[in-house]
Amino acid sequence: MAEPYANALLAGVAAAVPAVGLEDVPELLSRVDCKYLVTASTMARLAAELGDRFLALRIEGRRQFRYTSTYFDTPGLLTYHQHRQDRRRRFKLRTRTYLDGGGQWLELKLSGARGGTDKHRMPYDGVPGDTLTSQALDFVRDTLLSELRLIAPETLQPVLATDYKRVTLVDRSGTARVTCDTGLVFRDGARSTPARGDLVLLESKSVDGKAVVDKVLRGLGVRPVSVSKYCLAVAALRELPANRWHPVLQRYLTHGVRARGARSVASDHAAGGEIRLS
Repeated sequence: MAEPYANALLAGVAAAVPAVGLEDVPELLSRVDCKYLVTASTMARLAAELGDRFLALRIEGRRQFRYTSTYFDTPGLLTYHQHRQDRRRRFKLRTRTYLDGGGQWLELKLSGARGGTDKHRMPYDGVPGDTLTSQALDFVRDTLLSELRLIAPETLQPVLATDYKRVTLVDRSGTARVTCDTGLVFRDGARSTPARGDLVLLESKSVDGKAVVDKVLRGLGVRPVSVSKYCLAVAALRELPANRWHPVLQRYLTHGVRARGARSVASDHAAGGEIRLS
């Protein structure tokens, strides 16, 4: 029997539990992240196990949201190679646009000595998503220097974008959440590649890495995977070495990279995604 499509399943999961507003959700900017790639049927089993211990994020009446993110890197892809080599101190820089409410943010994600993830961000409304303003560059320089003692690269440019839908489930305790992403597409202005429609990319985010979601998934025989949307996208679109991400790349992206015509580009623009990527 074919797996049900994950997107529709997640919409049902979100509708079946009580809702919580964004104003009542702790930010968890410093946290431990664990990522999983699961089938739609496993997602259904996870939702059943969690029951009403989690709430669904709701914004302006919606519980499933469209996201688009544009990632920045150096001409030599410093960020990508730092992650591929598992450097202790590293960062990722992106703009993230919440197409169904929530505005646009510039986000700098840091990985440091403690093994966790720290996210620093600033409002970025009214700025093209593939542009870094002088204020944004000052923010990046100051944060990298103060938090990781790193000198920011001289040149940061837009490399690629990701589009997907997300359902966010929030632990009632406020100490953990899990994001559930479907419909993922990678694109760089000339090429695009979609992820499989029957898989869900989960990210468990908690203060200590010991959330109930992680325990339930272990009980279901699911183990964490090493994965980064940005790094998967670079490896797929530019055909660069994927190293430890190769198993996920092979499983998650099954359609290959295809050239995009004018109609595809126009469709992205109509949907609100940035397409002016070099």
